[in-house]
Amino acid sequence: MGYAAQAGYPVPRVEEISADGSELVMERIDGPTMLEVLSRQPWTLRRHAAALAALHDRLHEIPGPQWLDPFLAGGDRLVHLDLHPLNVILSPKGPVVIDWCNAARGAGPADVALTWLVMMAAEIPGKGVQATVGRVFRRLFARSFLGHFDLASVRAVLPAVGAWKCRDRNMRAAEVASIQWLVARESGRP
Repeated sequence: MGYAAQAGYPVPRVEEISADGSELVMERIDGPTMLEVLSRQPWTLRRHAAALAALHDRLHEIPGPQWLDPFLAGGDRLVHLDLHPLNVILSPKGPVVIDWCNAARGAGPADVALTWLVMMAAEIPGKGVQATVGRVFRRLFARSFLGHFDLASVRAVLPAVGAWKCRDRNMRAAEVASIQWLVARESGRP
């Protein structure tokens, strides 16, 4: 986070780090997450999808430092690997990106592909009409977000990113199945 902050990227300020690096005290950021705002104000979908895409673009302009692990088969940019609406706090000063434990050095399209997969695979609470509306809204948000990128380059890395994410032990079986379905569907498209 300190490295991203030095590059002017919106992150919480690191206040204190323990000698062994196991404890971190950060600036408190007040505000709702982007997901909370979207759930209360769905008409802001396009604006927030554009803001999330802009955060990805800004991040991928930052060179990935050599001391970060490489993500998949290369790339030399700073990647977050969990940059979705739940990890963006909408503070009074603007959006702030949190949860940097997966940050790596990689390719921007891989980071975008991972966001796509995470957004589309997440389980939607509720049943019936509520769940159906949630799925439709999620597809619209993902489509709007992806409209800001070269989709061919994102699709090109989708199978490798999907395979990597499916190995995540925190993924539920239904989420893994959703990722595998999306990768299969999108990999055959031009």
